[in-house]
Amino acid sequence: MRASAKAAVCATVVLLCAGGLVIPHAQAAAVSATPHPAGRWQEATLDDYRKHLTALAGLTQVCAQARDLKSCDPMLVGLDDRVPLGAKGERRLVRYGWLRVLFSRAEESDQAQQAPQTGRQESGESGAQPKPRTTSQLLQDAIARLQADLAEAGATQAEEANHAPERATMQAVLAGREFRGLKQLGARDSFLERVNRWVNRLFEGVDKLRSRSRWVGRVLIWGFLLAVGVGLAWMLLQLERRWRIRLLPESEAPAADAASARDWQLWMADARAAGARAAWRDGIHCLYWAVISRLESKRLWPADRARTPREYLALLAAEDPRRPGLAMLTGSFERVWYGGRATNEAEFRRAEELAGSLIAGSAAAASAPAIKSGQESAAL
Repeated sequence: MRASAKAAVCATVVLLCAGGLVIPHAQAAAVSATPHPAGRWQEATLDDYRKHLTALAGLTQVCAQARDLKSCDPMLVGLDDRVPLGAKGERRLVRYGWLRVLFSRAEESDQAQQAPQTGRQESGESGAQPKPRTTSQLLQDAIARLQADLAEAGATQAEEANHAPERATMQAVLAGREFRGLKQLGARDSFLERVNRWVNRLFEGVDKLRSRSRWVGRVLIWGFLLAVGVGLAWMLLQLERRWRIRLLPESEAPAADAASARDWQLWMADARAAGARAAWRDGIHCLYWAVISRLESKRLWPADRARTPREYLALLAAEDPRRPGLAMLTGSFERVWYGGRATNEAEFRRAEELAGSLIAGSAAAASAPAIKSGQESAAL
């Protein structure tokens, strides 16, 4: 009997060893036969996406009923889907990792999963935490979620298919008279929009800084008031200058003792006559007043013989092209006529050249600014 018992035990051990070798081999063959995903996601159309959702909903229902390794294999879920969105070719990645995790937990019964939680609640570790949902409830939630995604995918396709009437209505509205002037934004408009956004962000940053530091707000206010004051002062100075050199009306005759009361050609004739008899001092005097008479005849300033040569020079704007020549002629006239300095023919010829250029240029280069100044003065 003992020999037969030993033989039976040996036979049992041999069978168990053989079974242990065969079963892992069969499981490995089954796993190797299961198709593994070649990547993390796959390109799918909307039809493929809906078919995949329908298949996943059916697999989840089968898993919820069977709760075994074959029905709840996470590999059955398949790859994630990249589905198109709209007509611009954009795509969205739909992941199913949550469903794979749920399938891997579905192989274990609800009682086995709830046992550790119950033990912790009895020991008082979890406190007043709510009871977690069971795997069966999570599977039902997954089915509802997949069905909702399937309904949303169908609605998306219906919306894309029904865009034609809305597009036709929009085109009809844009063809109206009030929309004919519309055009696409150009580079200038885009640049101005970027500048506008930058200014808005700048003021937002200043406002945040002002909320933290009160002195920033005071500096901004006083700086703004100072800028306004300087601008007003500059405008008043410009207005005063324009009024000071405003034109006389055409109907008003110059004063009897003004330089323009005597024609500038007569002054030039006297200057040439003085040069012919070597009276260089008198010649420079006549050349100067010939230029002043010519400028006054163009209504560059109100005629007034009481002005000094420096006051006549101050009436010309700093940017006036005639100012350098008039300054040189004024200096020569003051040195010779008022300073009593001796002169010669060379200085007379230089003064004659300056006077000629000033008189010749006043007809073209000087008349336009004078007329413009006159119009501005009249408008004021």
